[in-house]
Amino acid sequence: MPELRWTLLIIGIVFLAALAWWELRRSRGAPPLLGERSRGAPGHEAQSPFADRPLADGIKHEPTISFPAIETREPMQDLPGVDVVDDSLIGLRIDGAREEQSAGPLNEEAIEPIVPTPAPREHEESAPLLGVAPLPQPTDPIVDWPDESVRRIVALRLVAPGERFSGRAVRQALSAEGFVLGKLSIFHRAGPDGRAIVSAASLTKPGTFDKDSIDMQRYGGLNLFAVLPGPLPPAQAFDELLSSARNLSERLQGALQDERGEPLTPMRAAMMREALAGEVEASG
Repeated sequence: MPELRWTLLIIGIVFLAALAWWELRRSRGAPPLLGERSRGAPGHEAQSPFADRPLADGIKHEPTISFPAIETREPMQDLPGVDVVDDSLIGLRIDGAREEQSAGPLNEEAIEPIVPTPAPREHEESAPLLGVAPLPQPTDPIVDWPDESVRRIVALRLVAPGERFSGRAVRQALSAEGFVLGKLSIFHRAGPDGRAIVSAASLTKPGTFDKDSIDMQRYGGLNLFAVLPGPLPPAQAFDELLSSARNLSERLQGALQDERGEPLTPMRAAMMREALAGEVEASG
């Protein structure tokens, strides 16, 4: 065993010496770098990759690199401003008034289903706007009711379930159902002949509507009624009244009641219609 160890040690030393000798010989025999060759070789001139042509003195120089002249740009001039005038806006009025949520307290006392008789008031006509064609105004229904001694009023109520109806919503709902703000400052819906068959008043006194402030008001309900005898037979007039009341109830999400303030059920509506038809037969 000791002999084997000595043998392996000697072999390793010989191998390392041979490896060192080989590396030293290879490093001495390697070609010099490009810069070292050009400087150390006698009688050998450095060859530059950028050599151009020999001059008179026999020395080669690197060519100079020239760049094209860059012309300076002229400073940008400011464009002239142009003011555009919109002739279509000349003469137009701009109303910047904002709508209010409410216009003071309202009278809570509900009126009876009777025809309101307020004093007539003058309606001011606004000046037409220049350059704008006026919109066609709806024709006021003809209010030709019989004398108080012979007429009968059939009424229904549309009541706000919680908060009051906004005036804007009331006006839009009535307009959508064909009602027009007309005589006595209440809304009327005309029949084919132009005569009022159904009317709508406010449920709180005095029952009228102001066209200039209706959108800013709040209403507890509507009093819908038909005056008999009128342009339609009593039963047909009641059908028109009931149809308008139901449509307005859907638009405003209100509760329908009869003239006494009781819920208007289908049975109650049928009884009211039968009573009108019976009165016509008795009178005939």
